Amino acid sequence: MLVTVIGRGHSGTRAMSNTLAASGVWMGEPLNGSWDLIPPESMYEACREFAKYVNYKGGMSWDFSKVMEMDPTPRFRALIADYLHSVLDSPAENKGWKIPETTLVYPWIIKLFPDAKYIHWIRDPRDGILSGHKTDDLNDFGIDYDKTDNIRRNRAISWKYQRELTDATPNPKNTLYIRFEDMVFDQDTTLARLEEFLGIPMAKIEMRKDPVGRYLTDEGEHDFDFFREDLIKHGYVK
Repeated sequence: MLVTVIGRGHSGTRAMSNTLAASGVWMGEPLNGSWDLIPPESMYEACREFAKYVNYKGGMSWDFSKVMEMDPTPRFRALIADYLHSVLDSPAENKGWKIPETTLVYPWIIKLFPDAKYIHWIRDPRDGILSGHKTDDLNDFGIDYDKTDNIRRNRAISWKYQRELTDATPNPKNTLYIRFEDMVFDQDTTLARLEEFLGIPMAKIEMRKDPVGRYLTDEGEHDFDFFREDLIKHGYVK
């Protein structure tokens, strides 16, 4: 089994990577404190290679038709093989990886690994944009957007881009959606869903409750109108 986690940085994906590792899934080496497979440079370059074929239409709208239609380029394949070498070369029966930038190349990862299991990790974006992440500025990965002087807005636009990209991508045959908040407050039920999806026993890890709802005491800008549809879709607001 090959498994990966799809989710924006600061969406709580480290909890999923930690859970997979504790459950006997080889997550590659070395791992950093966020349970990301490192070094990340080849993945970053793969993101920039992918971005060459994404067209920004303006108004926070991107055309993904080219990346959906074409096969991954030879350079992209080579970069991903380099990044994942410790996973792909492992004899482990169950293996995978986690790094948030995988989300930036999701359609081509599916084309390379159509039989992998994809765990989509969802978190309330109002909490997710409170802290900085490498993907806050999409320009760093060759992605055009209307950059502003407002870092929170840039983070929110990065979140929107990643959501639009994943939503535009047809789900592979093995896909599961998990909310971070459900892992926090109902871990047993969440682990049962994961066990059924992955076909292996899942280990329980400590989950802190304080990361949920941090935006409620945040004095900065954390809510944007383009969050609304997703907040409703995933049950955060009615």
